[in-house]
Amino acid sequence: MSSNIIHDADGSASRIVLKEHTGSTAEVLFQGGQVVSWKNERREELLFRSNKTLWKPPKAFRGGIPISFPQFGTFGSLERHGFARNRVWVLDDSPSPLPAANNQSTVDLILKSTEEDLKTWPHRFEVRLRISLSAGKLTLIPRVRNIDNKPFSFTFSLRNYLSVSDISEVRVEGLETLDYFDNLQRGERYTEQADAITFDSETDRVYLSTPTKTAIIDHEKKRTYVLQKEGMADAVVWNPWDKKAKSLPDLGDQDYKKMLCVDSAAVETPIILKPSEEWRGRQELSTVSSSYCSGQLDPRKVIYG
Repeated sequence: MSSNIIHDADGSASRIVLKEHTGSTAEVLFQGGQVVSWKNERREELLFRSNKTLWKPPKAFRGGIPISFPQFGTFGSLERHGFARNRVWVLDDSPSPLPAANNQSTVDLILKSTEEDLKTWPHRFEVRLRISLSAGKLTLIPRVRNIDNKPFSFTFSLRNYLSVSDISEVRVEGLETLDYFDNLQRGERYTEQADAITFDSETDRVYLSTPTKTAIIDHEKKRTYVLQKEGMADAVVWNPWDKKAKSLPDLGDQDYKKMLCVDSAAVETPIILKPSEEWRGRQELSTVSSSYCSGQLDPRKVIYG
């Protein structure tokens, strides 16, 4: 297993590439601590990344797994999705209390509050992120520590831009019967009535008190993404569809067909940390082959298996 830090022309470190023995890889930017690529052993890209991305740091680019901290979306007074995705992270040499990485398919990053951050969000913090690659699996462990002398609260998300064959052939299992905020209806609260979430129009929902495991089933590719999470009670499901896609300058007009965002998030109930307290989340993305049978892809075996 190996990792490789890639430098820009000016000599500054820009990204790190993780590799593991089966041939799968992951690529992580120091800008935003953002995973921008995850390829399986067949070199198939599993994360969506827009070909029209207008990446102009410090703004995050569309695709991969951007982070929202200390605010998700517009759930607060800060800039949309907070500022962590627009900052440069650095290698974390002391990720305690996590054990030191014992192989080179793991990287630890850290973001510390700056005086500039304190002008807009007056709380001193440290955000750590461990990214680990193994055969068929990508794991992210985010942590937030309060290093201030007063409590603070925050919302958080890992936005997973998943690459799919055709959004109209995708279904999400595991969120049925749950309540959700519909951001297309001014955040009104509804209850999911469908047996599974399918897509034929713009979708922007925050599902509440979600299970630890969700399955995203791609019928055409006969592939299921399994999303497992801890410490992030909510799940955000987003696809812009055609009209919204055309209004986004960093997304191709047809890109909505090839992507689906399913986020691990803490939105409804902000996380509160007292001084010196630390919050820890965990997200594990994996893929399994699916067999099409009687209109179902055995989702309960994936979810409850």
